[in-house]
This record gives sequence, structure tokens and C-alpha cells, in this order.
Amino acid sequence: MLISQLIENYGYAAIFIVLALGLFSLPIPDEVLVLLVGYLTKMGLLNYNVSLITVFTGSLIGMLISYMIGKKIGRPLLNWLSKWFKLSPKWSNKAENWIDKHGAPAIIVSYFVPGMRHVAGYFCGISPLSLKTYTLYAGTSALFWSVIFLTVGRFFTS
Repeated sequence: MLISQLIENYGYAAIFIVLALGLFSLPIPDEVLVLLVGYLTKMGLLNYNVSLITVFTGSLIGMLISYMIGKKIGRPLLNWLSKWFKLSPKWSNKAENWIDKHGAPAIIVSYFVPGMRHVAGYFCGISPLSLKTYTLYAGTSALFWSVIFLTVGRFFTS
């Protein structure tokens, strides 16, 4: 498995980079990675506290990068992607409306919906949501998500 080889060779740096890139919307199985990291803490190959900090910061950095991209080039990027992938504007309108309707707490919910967390940052960047508010909610989400998946990986895998 490529992810386990990356962790074996590069340790915490690999975890951080893979998570930051995964939340930056590259197709990386974030949940599987964090469950594996949790299991490796159980095996004594990684430290739980250092892993938690690494998973949390990697996740948060990825979310902040996607927010900044949304803020800087969000609308043109969405228009280009819609044309490139021949997507109806309905999907992006739904996501934008959801963020507008539910506000910052929607970030917490989106973090636990596979695929949604990967695009939420872009839509929050497009929205009038401030960086400070976004960081507060994205950080809270990243912390809950990190603790839950690391702990599940640590205690419920064999």
C-alpha cells in the first residue's frame, strides 16, 4: 500500500502532506489514512499525541488552502470546471446555497460527509464568510474529525 510506505519512509511529514493535499481536493482516502495512523499508534510505531497534532494541522492547512483558492479564484475556477467536466451549474448553486443558508456551522457537518469536506473550503471562500470565522469552524471540525478517526483506528482495528 502506497500510503503505508510513505508513512514508513517519511513518518509524520508524509501524514501531514498527504492530508493537506487530500483536503486540497486530491483524490486521497483521508479517512483510511487516519484510521491507519491510529492503528500504527496502537502498534507503537507512531506516537498518538504527535499523530493527532500532525493530522489536525495537515487537515486544517488543506482546508485553509482550499478557502484561499475559493477566495482568490473561486467563481472563475468553478465556471471552468463546470465547462471542463460538462457539469450543470445546479451542483455549485446547491452547495453555495447550503453554505449561505446554514452559515459557518455547515462547515462542521460538511467535514464528516465524504466529498463535501473537500469542496466546502472553496465554497466558503467564494461566500462572504470571513477567514477568521472559517478558521474557527474548520479548526473545530478538523479537531473533532482527527480525534474521532485516530481513536477509532487505535481502538477498533486489529
